[in-house]
Amino acid sequence: MSTSGRGHLRIYLGAAPGVGKTYKMLGEAQRRLARGTDVVVGFVETHGREQTAVMLEGLEVVPRKILDHRGASFTEMNVDAVLARRPEVALVDELAHSNVPGSRNAKRWEDIDALLSAGIDVISAVNIQHLESINDVVEKITGVPQQETVPDRVVRAADQIELVDMTPEALRRRMAHGNVYAADKIDAALGNYFRIGNLSALRELALLWLADRVDAGLQQYRAQHDIDSTWEARERVVVALTGGPEGEVLIRRAARIAARSAGGDLLAVHVTRSDGLTGADPARLGEQRRLVESLGGSYHQVVGENIPEALLSFARAENATQLVLGGSRRSRFSALLTGPGIGASSIRDSGDIDVHLVTHSEIGRGRLPRAQGSLSRRRLYYGFALAVVLPPLLALLLGAGGDTLNLTSNALAFLFGVVVVALVGGLWPAILTALAGTVVLNWFFTPPTRSFGITEPNNALALGIFLLIAALVSSVVDRAARRTRQAARSAAESETLATLAGSVLRGETALQALLERVREAFGMSCAVLMERLETDELTETWRPLASAGTPTCRRPEDGDAEIPARDNLVLVLQGRRLAADERRLVGAFAAHAAALVDKARLSEAAAEAKPLAEADKLRTALLRAVGHDLRSPLASAKASVTSLRSSDVDWTPAERDELLETADESLDRLTRLVDNLLDLSRLQAGVLPVFTRPMALDEILPGVMAELGDDNGQVSVDIPHTLPLVSADTALLERVIANLLANAIRYSPLGGPPLVTGSSLGEQVELRVVDRGPGIPRADRDRVFAPFQRLGDTDNTTGVGLGLALARGLTEAMDGTLHPEDTPGGGLTMVVSLPVATLGPGDAPVPGSRERSASGPEVRG
Repeated sequence: MSTSGRGHLRIYLGAAPGVGKTYKMLGEAQRRLARGTDVVVGFVETHGREQTAVMLEGLEVVPRKILDHRGASFTEMNVDAVLARRPEVALVDELAHSNVPGSRNAKRWEDIDALLSAGIDVISAVNIQHLESINDVVEKITGVPQQETVPDRVVRAADQIELVDMTPEALRRRMAHGNVYAADKIDAALGNYFRIGNLSALRELALLWLADRVDAGLQQYRAQHDIDSTWEARERVVVALTGGPEGEVLIRRAARIAARSAGGDLLAVHVTRSDGLTGADPARLGEQRRLVESLGGSYHQVVGENIPEALLSFARAENATQLVLGGSRRSRFSALLTGPGIGASSIRDSGDIDVHLVTHSEIGRGRLPRAQGSLSRRRLYYGFALAVVLPPLLALLLGAGGDTLNLTSNALAFLFGVVVVALVGGLWPAILTALAGTVVLNWFFTPPTRSFGITEPNNALALGIFLLIAALVSSVVDRAARRTRQAARSAAESETLATLAGSVLRGETALQALLERVREAFGMSCAVLMERLETDELTETWRPLASAGTPTCRRPEDGDAEIPARDNLVLVLQGRRLAADERRLVGAFAAHAAALVDKARLSEAAAEAKPLAEADKLRTALLRAVGHDLRSPLASAKASVTSLRSSDVDWTPAERDELLETADESLDRLTRLVDNLLDLSRLQAGVLPVFTRPMALDEILPGVMAELGDDNGQVSVDIPHTLPLVSADTALLERVIANLLANAIRYSPLGGPPLVTGSSLGEQVELRVVDRGPGIPRADRDRVFAPFQRLGDTDNTTGVGLGLALARGLTEAMDGTLHPEDTPGGGLTMVVSLPVATLGPGDAPVPGSRERSASGPEVRG
């Protein structure tokens, strides 16, 4: 047994029945037994395969539990016996199996969870078609619906998953040799479920599903060991989007690159920063996002001050192998002013990530850069360089003009230079230019020249005003840059919140989507929402409510940033420290997360209260409706039995038989009423077991007639023997037809017995119960299927109106429909539509009798 408190789960995953999952599982058990491990067999199904049965030799088998259900006996794993035995390892086959009603749990994976919780290691097996997330895909491929599924999270949580693989040709050879199914089933299986195309598709599904699980484990390992370098285990292509017109070209080029690598992933990322992203168009970004998702990729948005750094950080966090960028839209003059672009910077710092620069029609068509946001370090350097070069240059140019220009003209020329420097380098280079310009004007252009003395007060005033105006202009330019930065930052925050809102509206789990967007947007390794459970003077207990990424912190103090969401809720981020302005935005996310938690809890409370209200409503209706119907048969039976026991009256044999018959009929009525009530209750609770099998309608009618007893002589039956098989539960379908016939007999006139007939229409088989009674107005046809409704009755002595409600519920539980139609000439026709059965491997028509196989209630294909 595991020493960590919870057992370990190992699963053998197969693409189809017969690939050898159980054989491999038993082989692993034999190896562990040889090493001295305490191994028992909790439940293993050999399906009559001799080679599999041989592998059971020498293994201890825990006796199965025998359960009775609907007159038949079934065997299931005895969970309590395995827990009492407490082995180190238990073998439990068929993970997706549904247990017979009366078992400890409804599903076998719940039995396995109980063993794991007790510290017992479990080895199990499952086929890919039983995974819940791809059940519908398998049905489209094979045409066979899988009635039994297991949640993906159960399989993903396994400590080890081993793929049991076999080529379609090899599996078909195994079947042909009789190693999978009996000889009488081989031809049908090979021609239906086990066709080459079906097996190839199932195999690919299994490989892709397992590849995703392996990839998730790899990402978790990299996060736990702080591995930032790219491991090229799987191609991931990141395409950078600016919102410009070239985006569609880049997306399609990146999609082709990803498609050339089998299983390659496509990720699109848009970076917003404080100084904006040139050409970003929200509408165009939305169109590009839809294009990415239509090509099977995913869209992401991050916030970063440095776009190349943010792109590469995102790519490394996602273990990307290739980065696709568009050629720069800047003009040559713009490139000279701003230096290397995003592409050149990304290539320089990309390391082991391949960078693709894609040409497009917008290259070189960009406008001159605008002074948006805070000035970069490069522009600051350029500003100081101009501050050093421009004053001497202006002095040379103005000196070459001789005495044609006065001091005012020269000061205006230097003021123009100050404005240019302020636009390029901001406040401090412009101040330096103003000071240098004042010195040059004083030395070269203010009498007496070649000295710092000023003889005329007007000249001194002019120089002072020049210095003041230059400083003011520099300040205004710098303040405008700061205001632009704040506006761009707000726009980036709004864009991030809009992306989050769009994700939630598209149906993503709200809280999980919120945390994932926070993690991506701010470049964090994980984001966790924690709740304080209890507080005392010494300790605080925290628990995570939701997380994104791979969290390693258990308390808020373990993270790099903690943002209070409420008194007892904290949003914890790991990855880096947050700047002050980032904390403000994350605070808004934290408040939204707290609101989502409150909303989820209110929804849970409302969901818990709704069944109680419905149950109370049903209970009230039940008490109102069944008072007489329960009391009437009980009173009749009681009176009959009391009369028989009376010693005061000497009953004749005929009178005694009549009293016994009255008691028997009353108790039968009471039994039918209780059965209907119990089945209706199970239907409303969603716990009524349904085991559908292929069956013929003409073979099920004898059981229905037997249930009707003396009334069966009042029914005409015309069911063609050529009707296709239907997929239905034998016992439930008998109840449906019996209830419909009982209702039809009750309202049919003398001499006009109900008629039961059948026909096929496409993929449906329709069974009609026709009567010549008064019929039902169209406006009341929906009401007739409500419980405790008996339209047109003037008394309440013949039932509580459960028959039709139960019949519709049972039909829909078998994936069928029940609806009323007018009978030509007057009356009502009830139409039961059931799906045509698709015979899978091992399926065979089930006779209409009520007998069931003792091997189990399901067909495993």
